[in-house]
Amino acid sequence: MLELSIALPVKVQNGGLFISRGLGRHPARKLTSWEVIFVEKGTLAIQEEENVFRVNAGESLVLWPQRYHVGTEDFPDDLKFYWLHFEVTTEAHPGEWITRLAVPQHVKVSDPQYIISLFRQFLNEQESMQRSVALELALLLILQHIALGADHKASQDDAGTALAWKAQQLIRTQFHLPLSTSTLAKELHCNADYLGRVYRRVFRLTLTEAIHRQRVRAAEKMLISDARSLKEVAGLCGFSDAGYFRHIFRKYTGLTPAAWKRRYCKEHINSA
Repeated sequence: MLELSIALPVKVQNGGLFISRGLGRHPARKLTSWEVIFVEKGTLAIQEEENVFRVNAGESLVLWPQRYHVGTEDFPDDLKFYWLHFEVTTEAHPGEWITRLAVPQHVKVSDPQYIISLFRQFLNEQESMQRSVALELALLLILQHIALGADHKASQDDAGTALAWKAQQLIRTQFHLPLSTSTLAKELHCNADYLGRVYRRVFRLTLTEAIHRQRVRAAEKMLISDARSLKEVAGLCGFSDAGYFRHIFRKYTGLTPAAWKRRYCKEHINSA
């Protein structure tokens, strides 16, 4: 049996999306955790100790643990921001870790839509029944991209890594559509060969393998919970041919779709 252990320097507590109704302001708090905020729309006025911040759309703010913070103005009607609380689990002092990662406290990010997609991915994972390491990975990517926002001259390796993760996000959200290396490259405005190389370097998979795996994962859930036909499941998961879907499903699971449904459907129903 293969056993893996992943050590990450952060531990997620929780996160969410705040949408203003034009009432109230940020409450006064002193947290024991870090908090990262990203404003999608409007402006958040907030003070941490003696420092006053106006965080505009497309900007992030990192609030430190054991520091008093409070809103200085009422929430505007159009305010919309994501928030995420986390702990630093490294043995080093938290301030030393965050400094080495070079995450600025207040900065305009270089790609707001990418940050939004990461927060949405985080919130989707947070809603799942079982906690996943994907929460910490999403947080680290958010912090990494905020750090890159302070330096638009990031190295080519960092740019390639960010591009690979953008491709991964598209695969997660568009797997049911006609998807290939060329369509992903077109969507991301880059060369298809380059995208394939950087994706394989980051994820140790080809883009085709990643697309197939995502589609098979979606099919596994549908086969257990839905009464759709094989052809319907194949179409909803991005396969235009039911026979090819059956072949790919068996390749990645070791079972045909029908055998998978027989084996796991009853178990799933009785586990409630």
